[in-house]
Order: sequence, then structure tokens, then C-alpha cells
Amino acid sequence: MALSPRLELRQGQSLVITPQLQQAIKLLQLSNLELDSFVEGELERNPLLAREEGEAESDRTADPVSGALEVDAGPGGPAEADLDVRHDDLYADASPGDRATGDAGPTEPAADVGGSVDWSKASRGGSFETDGDGFEATLTRDKTLHEHLRDQLSALRIVGAEYAIAATLIDAVDEGGYLRIELAEVADRLGCALETVEAVLARLHGFEPTGVFARSAPECLALQLKERNRFDPAMAALLDNLALLARRDMAALKRVCGVDDDDLKDMISELRSLTPRPGAAFGSEPVQPIVPDVFVREDGTGYWRVDLNSDTLPRLLVDQHYHARVAAAARNDAEKTFVADCLAQANWLVKSLDQRARTILKVASEIVRQQDGFLAFGVEHLRPLNLKTVADAIGMHESTVSRVTSNKYVATPRGVFELKFFFTSSIAAVDGGEAHSAESVRHKIRALIDSERETRERVLSDDRIVEILKETGVDIARRTVAKYREAMRIPSSVERRRQLAAG
Repeated sequence: MALSPRLELRQGQSLVITPQLQQAIKLLQLSNLELDSFVEGELERNPLLAREEGEAESDRTADPVSGALEVDAGPGGPAEADLDVRHDDLYADASPGDRATGDAGPTEPAADVGGSVDWSKASRGGSFETDGDGFEATLTRDKTLHEHLRDQLSALRIVGAEYAIAATLIDAVDEGGYLRIELAEVADRLGCALETVEAVLARLHGFEPTGVFARSAPECLALQLKERNRFDPAMAALLDNLALLARRDMAALKRVCGVDDDDLKDMISELRSLTPRPGAAFGSEPVQPIVPDVFVREDGTGYWRVDLNSDTLPRLLVDQHYHARVAAAARNDAEKTFVADCLAQANWLVKSLDQRARTILKVASEIVRQQDGFLAFGVEHLRPLNLKTVADAIGMHESTVSRVTSNKYVATPRGVFELKFFFTSSIAAVDGGEAHSAESVRHKIRALIDSERETRERVLSDDRIVEILKETGVDIARRTVAKYREAMRIPSSVERRRQLAAG
């Protein structure tokens, strides 16, 4: 067969992500501080953009981003009214435990904020011809103490309420590594027992660098001494009387610690080798207060009201009057192209900011609906939740939900939390029933083992605990029971049997 050139015409479809669409995706995952910085840069670059101040002038047309976008997630409500998730209606005639894990009920579809946007007006690049990643994007920085602690928390493999408590404690650690919050306040805010917070803190005391999560200098030094196996009664007495050491009252120190001059000298030398500020070795960033993007309030009638924080929403206007003047004065094609690009970019930015706000509100509304039990009763009632569940409920892609929940915070009656805080792992139920949160299963295991001491009955093996849990609808493997038991520092059945016999 002879080879010969020929022309063919083929028609096909392909998805092209324009620079404007890429920038819109980036806008979605920016925090409110980063967004404000980005908007300031656009205001400097684009002469047709202006901040809204008071009421808009009659010669300016715009679609400013609203700071009070509201969607009703309760049954029977309007599509864009206040978001009122009525937890009394969602869990009617249910116990607190049922409310935390039961079906949250149907929700009225909200306004579609994830639809397509007409990018035809912004297809000519302008200031977005590149993605903005230059030399600065290749620079590195030291890992902060909080990032280091979160990495260790991920490796610790705890879930449910304990993970939520640990994340709250990490957020309360200052740059020196000290815990700056009362445990009773954490327990009250999260609605859990003080003993549970103390147990989580005991595990966090094993994090590196040694001494983090201490609540005082003596406790920080004691943690480091315990790691070196050098914490004895004499050293404990020295730590309890650091004021005497500061005054150089050696005679009183020898009397309190019960040691002679040489021993006291060695003890003081060892104290000097410790690090009183274990977190100081890590990189630090300028302290920025957390400004919530969303507010969740109870309106007094059993509804959860969800509002966007209008202070974090840039309100921009497109100055159509100024555009008309500049466009009329354009003398050549280059000037006309520049003015057209500025108008397209301004219109695109206003639309993108509005879409970003609506998307955040829609995702936050669904999270509130799903985690009503936590808001009503506390951290013990966090429901199993993942990105896919939220994405399917609101008709968006998981990646969109992931971007929305990054660096976004919600202020609730129980405190300020990152949106990712509400995503917890789950354990499957028998016969395809509703999944159980890992934390609720932990509590069931602990309750079964605690009953051994109370009733003095025979000790339950891990296999027997699996059988009991399956009878209650929890599908769990024996190795998972063993892992949870060890994480809660509960001895094996053999050791418990010996303890029970000795007691």
C-alpha cells in the first residue's frame, strides 16, 4: 500500500481550564486573611474595581458580595432564608444518643452555588496569564511547633472525641510549648468529662519535644526528667521550691530536699541542662488571631442559625461610570484591549467572590446539619463524617468540599473550630445499618471492661468483646478491639484477670 499525505477533519470535545478558572479554584481555598491580601492586590492593579463604602452611587452598577448569605436547611423552609437547622425536629422523640447518631432528616435544596460560571468575558488573560507562582513559591520555611505537633497527632492514630480534644489542646499551646488553657474549660466547651481530657493530655505529654503541653515550668522540667529516668522525690522537692533556688537559698533547699551539698549541686547542674521552653527551637510565624468565616448560633427556638461573617467578605464594586469614560477616551486597539480586559477581570472577580461565599455557606450548612449532636450535647456525640458524605448531600465534588474546609473556621457555642474538625472516622454496622463513630465504640469497650470490676464477673477476652459488640450492631475485628484497648491503656484479659484475683 502506497503512503500518501491527506487531510482529515476531526471534531472533539475537551475540557480547558482557563487561567481565570484556575484562579477561582485558588480563591476557594484561601483563608480570609489571604483573600483580603489578594483583593488588595487586585484593587491596586485594576482601576475599575473599588470597595463598597456605604450605599452604592447611582452611576455604579455592581453585584457586591453579600455578607449575610443564608440558606434554610430545615424541612419546609425557603430556599434562601436564614439557615435554621431545627435539632428538635430532626431528632423528635429521640434520646441524646439517638440524636447524635440518627438520621438528620431531609433538607430543602439550597440555591445552587456550585454551578458553572460564564468565563467568556475573562478569557483574555490580563493579570492572570500566569498562576502567580514565582520564585517565592520555591522558598521553604521552618516547620512551626503546631505543625510538628499535628504531624505527631496524625501518627498517634486516635479518632473521634479524643482526636477532637487533642486538636483543641494543640491549638492552645503557645510558642514556648506551654498549654495555655484550663482543662476544665476544654471539658466544658466540648461537653465531655474532665477525666477524658486529662487522659488525652497524658498521651500528649509523650510528644516531642519533651516538655510540651506542660502547664508550668516545674511540670515542663519534670516531664524531661522523667524521660531521663531522673525524677525522684528529691528532684520533685527541688522543682516544687524553684523560688528558693531563684533566691539562692541553698540551706533551705538542702533541708527541703534532704540532700547534702554535693547532691544539691548535681541536681542544680542537671536542671540547667534542661530546656524550660521546648517549643522555642521551632520556627514561628506572626501570631494572627483566628477570625471565623461562619457563625453558628441557636436562636432560642431550637434552630441553628448559620451566617457568614460579613467582616471577612470583601465587598467590591465595578465602576461602570469610570469604565464608560475611559473606554470613550481610548485612542487605539491596545488601549481598548486593556480597558476590556480590566472590565472582564473585575466582573469575574465579583462573581467569583460571590460564588466563593455561597459555596462556603452551603458546605458549612450541611456540616451543621450532620453534626447537630455535637452542637447540642458535646464532643462525645460527633457523628462519623467524611468529605464524600457532604459532597453527595450538596451536589459538589469532594475536592471542592476539601478546599472549602481548609483554613476556614466556624464559631459555635462550643468554641471556634476549623471546618475539618467535624470530619471523623466511622466503624461499619452489622446488616448495613448506620455506621458508628469510633469514639462511641471506644466507650462501649471501656464500659464492658469497667463492668468486670463492678460486678466481679469473669474477665472478657477481646474475642468475647467482639461478639458482644456484634450483638449490638457493631461490626468490628478483634485486632481493632485490641488496638482501641491498648490506646486506652487497658491491660489484656490475662493481666486483668490477675489484677481481679489480687484485688
